[in-house]
Amino acid sequence: MLVILGLFTCFLSLLYTTAPFLRKYFAGGICRTNVQLPGKVVVITGANTGIGKETARELARRGARVYIACRDVLKGESAASEIRADTKNSQVLVRKLDLSDTKSIRAFAEGFLAEEKKLHILINNAGVMLCSFSKTADGFETHIGVNHLGHFLLTYLLLEQLKESAPSRVVNLSSVVHHAGKIRFHDLQGEKYYCRAFAYFHSKLANVLFTRELAKRLQGTGVTTYAVHPGIVSSELTRHSFLLCLLWRLFSLFVKSTRAGAQTSLHCALAEGLEPLSGKYFSDCKRTWVSPRARNKKTAERLWNVSCELLGIQWE
Repeated sequence: MLVILGLFTCFLSLLYTTAPFLRKYFAGGICRTNVQLPGKVVVITGANTGIGKETARELARRGARVYIACRDVLKGESAASEIRADTKNSQVLVRKLDLSDTKSIRAFAEGFLAEEKKLHILINNAGVMLCSFSKTADGFETHIGVNHLGHFLLTYLLLEQLKESAPSRVVNLSSVVHHAGKIRFHDLQGEKYYCRAFAYFHSKLANVLFTRELAKRLQGTGVTTYAVHPGIVSSELTRHSFLLCLLWRLFSLFVKSTRAGAQTSLHCALAEGLEPLSGKYFSDCKRTWVSPRARNKKTAERLWNVSCELLGIQWE
């Protein structure tokens, strides 16, 4: 018993002394571009907290006019106030957007288009994770409804503005767990079989497939798009899982901060010369591999068409 206790003490001591190195190592890539954004307009979903908030902070610091599009407006105003004070940029605005309700998405887009003539960067950052089975206001399973269909519709509604503002970019947050995902067209809403972990995985695969197909359809328009794995990040995304919250605390040295988690989103939004890589998937500020399912052209096309049918839109 004393031997075990001694070994454990030595392990903790080693962990403590190497903590700065471990934190730096697991922080991953850094967005190194010095691009400034005066006169540029940015929309970030879910930027009232976590990765989105840190992304908004950095883009505001570079001079952009930043729209925080979120469901909790009070929390959004608190985040915007903090960012304005930190960056000395007064052009950080909050607008209501509930991605689980297509009426809210349409209302946001209508208001934004009436307010702004340009849109240079759209970052589809918001998401839900490990929710118990539930449906959105429109009857979609929550993960596929919020993480994929909500952002699919938002991008559709803002696309003409993006084209008119070209060169412009769309950044879609996905995850490495897309490797475990599968698009189950026969049960897209999870009514026959539901596992909340796999529901999340499937929705993250949908994000990568959407990015791939969107890039193909946007060739020649000046609008490019990228899928992003932010890393394993300490954020509110894990709030629906007590186990994950506990694990994140226990292994905090190996979990990215929200600032570190925002770096790849920033890289894909800002880095020069990324245009030839439109449609690709990035992690730690560099292109990386996707799963075979994420490279399936037929699945990407079919998901696009099914998404249009579910949302009642025509998007050629």
